[in-house]
Amino acid sequence: MFRHDLPAPEWFTADDSVLGVALVFPLQGPAGIFGPACELCARLAAEEVNRDGGVLGRELRLVPVDGSGPPGDVAGHVEALVDLGVVQGVTGWHISSVRQVLAPRIAHRVPYVYTALYEGGEDTAGVFLTSETPRDQLRPAMDLLAHERGVRRWFVVGNDYVWPRRTARAARGYAHASGGSVAGEAYLPLGTHDFEPVLRRIEHSDADGVLMLLVGSDAVRFNRSFAAHGLHARCLRLSTLMDENMLMASGPSATEDLYSTAGFFASLANRDTLDFHGQYAARYGVEAPALGSLGESCYEGVLLLAALLKRAGTLEVSAIGAAAGAVSYEGPRGLLHLRDSHVRQRIYLARADGLDFDVLTELDLRGARP
Repeated sequence: MFRHDLPAPEWFTADDSVLGVALVFPLQGPAGIFGPACELCARLAAEEVNRDGGVLGRELRLVPVDGSGPPGDVAGHVEALVDLGVVQGVTGWHISSVRQVLAPRIAHRVPYVYTALYEGGEDTAGVFLTSETPRDQLRPAMDLLAHERGVRRWFVVGNDYVWPRRTARAARGYAHASGGSVAGEAYLPLGTHDFEPVLRRIEHSDADGVLMLLVGSDAVRFNRSFAAHGLHARCLRLSTLMDENMLMASGPSATEDLYSTAGFFASLANRDTLDFHGQYAARYGVEAPALGSLGESCYEGVLLLAALLKRAGTLEVSAIGAAAGAVSYEGPRGLLHLRDSHVRQRIYLARADGLDFDVLTELDLRGARP
């Protein structure tokens, strides 16, 4: 965290020819597993924006910020960048606990595009969101699995912070609407390694479905422990946060009957996603981190921030918010529009198939039960 009473480093100087954007993403901790893909995808988008003339006549330049620390420290770091005039916007993937502290401190001063799936309900002026919420992501997936796979008793396993707890609260209602129930819940600290106690609880609960609300490497370790206990033979798993990097780290033997729901999967084969794959491979090579929904979200975060500023024609947050309803942008998920500061999007259900996801269907958001 930067102290305001100390001189800024030389490279922390404002430059009127540059539009600085704080890219807040995880460099370590459980979410660090997909941090490299987040950074590379965001840089790819920034290069695209700059080839197209930049933003408001300025070069868009990303300023990386580690979003995996204590929320107050991360927010203080970003606020210092805003105070120094180094950044005029914020984007990136970071957990909701960070967003909740960061948004009140900077959203009224600079536009803030949050790219992580989250629990819903964010309405701070100046905050714009690209990713999924439980109503559109989890509700129809649970409904479909209840009807197609007969899941009636769910057990929720999540990390102990706002996103898993509020999502689980919504899941109780979704399960009841589908004729089922939540048989148990467990919330574990970020960085948990020992899942033995919760696995015993799942076994004794007679659950036939496990809702995983675990972040990054925590989900990887849970998958391995789950399979080692043979629980994959008696209940499926559904995750709303499982990208290709996490899938590969888990390994094929640990992901049998594992479902994921998201607005993007790398295995979606259409013109937009294939173009994105080609651009990513051409820029970073075949050894780059795997593409997935979490990295792709950071690509969209940069594109949406640029589109908001271009549409408003100013850095003034109130003007950006007033113009947001007319903003659209085109990325790996096609042409997307904002509604109530959230991106309107398609959501898919996929099943793990070795080291990749087999996309089964586009979920019917209108047909999902309330």
